[in-house]
Amino acid sequence: MSDGMMSKAATMEIPISSNGDTGSLPEDDSLEQDLQQVMVSGPNLNETSIVSGGYGGTAEGIIPTGAIKAPPFPGCLVQPHPPRGAPVSPSAAAASRMADPAGASGSALHQPHASPAAGGEEIVRGIAVEKFDIVKKWGINTYKCTKQLISERFGRGSRTVDLELETQIELLRETKRKYECVLQLARALTNHFYSLVQTQHALGDAFADLSQKSPELQEEFGYNAETQKLLCKNGETLLGAVNFFVSSINTLVNKTMEDTLMTVKQYETARLEYDAYRTDLEELSMGPRDAGTLCRLDAAQSQFQSHKDKYEKLRADVAIKLKFLEENKIKVMHKQLLLFHNAISAYFAGNQQQLEQTLKQFNIKLKTPGAEKPSWLEE
Repeated sequence: MSDGMMSKAATMEIPISSNGDTGSLPEDDSLEQDLQQVMVSGPNLNETSIVSGGYGGTAEGIIPTGAIKAPPFPGCLVQPHPPRGAPVSPSAAAASRMADPAGASGSALHQPHASPAAGGEEIVRGIAVEKFDIVKKWGINTYKCTKQLISERFGRGSRTVDLELETQIELLRETKRKYECVLQLARALTNHFYSLVQTQHALGDAFADLSQKSPELQEEFGYNAETQKLLCKNGETLLGAVNFFVSSINTLVNKTMEDTLMTVKQYETARLEYDAYRTDLEELSMGPRDAGTLCRLDAAQSQFQSHKDKYEKLRADVAIKLKFLEENKIKVMHKQLLLFHNAISAYFAGNQQQLEQTLKQFNIKLKTPGAEKPSWLEE
């Protein structure tokens, strides 16, 4: 019914005079009632047509309004600003966020938690800080020790001296130099004597060959060949004794003495650090006693005590090692010198039995050529 009335109201032509007087308009009670009902219930624009021209226009002037949406407010027939372009429907995620804004905001503002990468960065930062502290302490210590060393060289700084210990250390260094010279000469003797033995061996082979090819001189070449072979055998025995002597001297010089001298170097470094921190403490003690100086003085006192304990400990270690080294040196050299004397004397005296007895006395076993590799029959 409302559609029919609206259509009737929309297609009626209302004459208007030039001065806007509507008094000559015939009254229609049914039309007035229909208009009042339309204004109360609202029009239905889904099936309404709008006439663009006047009454009696053609069908081309009629625009179907089925696609026009209902106005947002009652009484508004046409939207003031129609949308441009195709409407976009919201996605499912957007719709869920619009339906539950509190949950969306709560999920976006979640509480942060520590990740493994952050933990790794903390560890790396801690290691870097620790290394920086080590380098800083090393730099300060090096500066103070260099300053103390320069002061001692120019005679401006005091130096802690243990006369008895310093004398023993200097004697050890002198002894090591002399033993190194003996070791070098003993090695040269071994090399030369090895060449002599090889020459005697070749000469004995040559004499033996000539004894076979010269019947008239067979006897003479024969006993010369036997003599050279005997000398070669005794020379190899003497080489075993000399090699044992060289090995023992090398162990004494390059291991035992060197180990003691390494401890001596540590002791000298500790002594330099002790004097450097002692000088630093003395300079702070002579300065003014304000709050900052007292704090630095306490730190210097603690560092000085630490280096003092280290210095005294290493000094005791050096004294003990020097004592044991002297005892070990006497014992080793007594045995090695007796071996060297007996072997050389027996060799040049031609006493093969005494030479072999000397090696047995000192438990020296000769390494015969090919003794390390067993024969194919033994395998």
